[in-house]
Amino acid sequence: MKKIVFALSLACLSSLSYGQRYMGIATGNWGGMSSIYLNPANIADNRDRLVIDLFGINAGVDNSLGKLNTASGLNRFINGSSTNINDVFTYSSKNNFSLVAPYAELRGPGFMMAINHKHSIGFSTRVRGMNQFNNFNQSVYRTITDTSYTANGVNLNSQNFNWTGHVWAEAAVTYGIVLLEKGKHELKAGVTLRYLSGIGYLGLKGNNLNLHYSGDTISATNTDIQYSSNLVGSSSSLSNGIGSNSIFDNLVNSKTGSGIGGDIGVVYDYIEDPDATSFEMDGKKHVGDQTVNRYKLRVAASVTDLGSIFYNTNGNFSVNVKGNGIITGQGLIDNVKNYDDFRAYAKKQGFSVDTGRASNRLYMPTTIILSADYHAWKNLYVSATYFNNVVNRQNYGNSYYNQLTVTPRYDTRRYSVAVPITYSALSQSMKMGIGVRVHGFFIGSDDMLTVVSRQYGMNFYVGGFVPFLKKKIKDRDGDHVSDKKDKCPDDMGTWKNHGCPDGDDDKKEDTTEREN
Repeated sequence: MKKIVFALSLACLSSLSYGQRYMGIATGNWGGMSSIYLNPANIADNRDRLVIDLFGINAGVDNSLGKLNTASGLNRFINGSSTNINDVFTYSSKNNFSLVAPYAELRGPGFMMAINHKHSIGFSTRVRGMNQFNNFNQSVYRTITDTSYTANGVNLNSQNFNWTGHVWAEAAVTYGIVLLEKGKHELKAGVTLRYLSGIGYLGLKGNNLNLHYSGDTISATNTDIQYSSNLVGSSSSLSNGIGSNSIFDNLVNSKTGSGIGGDIGVVYDYIEDPDATSFEMDGKKHVGDQTVNRYKLRVAASVTDLGSIFYNTNGNFSVNVKGNGIITGQGLIDNVKNYDDFRAYAKKQGFSVDTGRASNRLYMPTTIILSADYHAWKNLYVSATYFNNVVNRQNYGNSYYNQLTVTPRYDTRRYSVAVPITYSALSQSMKMGIGVRVHGFFIGSDDMLTVVSRQYGMNFYVGGFVPFLKKKIKDRDGDHVSDKKDKCPDDMGTWKNHGCPDGDDDKKEDTTEREN
């Protein structure tokens, strides 16, 4: 069991190839495609005409098991020079805990494009991984993972627990539309549809685990647990998926699991003074300036990561153990050579064991996200974002934990600096990070206090994209007729006369002849 835990954890951590929210960048107005992972409606009426997404890497740890030890201990664990989980954590006194270690993400090539003022589309790719323990007993966890921990002569009890490690790839299409644009009010909606390709998973869950561990003997009472994975016998699909240099290889070549997922969201903008950021052009009044942020207050709601991945019976293995009995280490060595032997031995010892090939469904970390962004003054903004989990954590799959993040930021077209401050319901602690963007390159962390003190989590991200910003409509003679439609671009005219001055008979006649 320890080898499985370390194989998954070390592979994900050492590759740093898979993550989450980029709060210091995603809440900004020129952060490229990062904002659409919070709410797909953010793609509509975006400040960018075109964004080509190059890459993004995000990885970290979050937990309530204990505070992270020094960076050197964590580094030894990541590099594989130590397989002792005790190098990572200073354990808390909590009996039960939840932990996501690691979570990681690699965002690959993608783009988003404004078709026109009201309609926008995007395409994105990424690989994600989460190794998650939920409502797990600390003694059980340390018995499994901590090579320095001895649980001899103790009771190991845990109810309604779940451990799921999962790596998967995604390809997504996003569409956004401006539904309403009237005076001080603008309403936008967006939807993302994803194809999900499962790479590998393992899971352990149970209604009840009641063990007494002493010496070579494990006594179980009223135990009901289940183990399931597509990695039994071979972990090649997982190692190949993590080691692959191409997200498209994971999407196309991974045949172990597949599914459909998506996001849906709406955004409302309140524009305090629409006349200050609008103008008359080509016969239309109150044309919004697409090069600036017009809103005073933005309120948004979304549901992200809907869907699941289905692993069929081919290559998928499951074990259910129920009942009361006694198992010894020597008994396992003497009697168990394969799964049929294990079933026979466990039955003899008093357990009911069901092993075999079984399909399984792994659920995505579905989350409700509510946010508000206030344009305080000039280039200063303050946003508040609340995340609420809606996943049943008794199912195989992963989930995010509730959190509230307040992010003050200085945000311009060329660069931005943001400081996300988060309260985490998982660790019941405060976090602080920083996100810096210069044009299309960004770097930051949503949780960086571990640099200066011991904390329950840490996070790091970096990425790049190529932005093509929207430009103001050209009207060099200032007559409110765009240069593209102005027949007299150097002379002030009227829309009625196609941009030509009144009384300019020669140019009007020339215009009429060209139209005919």
